[in-house]
Amino acid sequence: MLKTPIGRLRVIGLIEGVSFLLLLGIAMPLKYFAGLPTAVTVVGWLHGILFIGFFIVLMLARESMQWGLRWTGIVLLAALLPLGPFVIDGRLRTEDEIYQSRRPSPK
Repeated sequence: MLKTPIGRLRVIGLIEGVSFLLLLGIAMPLKYFAGLPTAVTVVGWLHGILFIGFFIVLMLARESMQWGLRWTGIVLLAALLPLGPFVIDGRLRTEDEIYQSRRPSPK
């Protein structure tokens, strides 16, 4: 999965998506209902780093795959929505399968 630009994007997208859900579903309630603001600090920081990594990998995939601005924007928008990375992953998997089928196999 990490051998292709899309595969790398899928991996970091799923990890970033999980971190976003942890931030919204666990860290935020801990902050507001249990008085533990440190949870948001730690998980928020981690999520921020992962989002920056996602953006960098997205730009590298865009360059490598010669994606247009529209598709790149759709993928980026999906990363901003709580379940977006999981929804867009199916389409990215299809794109990756097409990409791999067109590549010459190593001998």
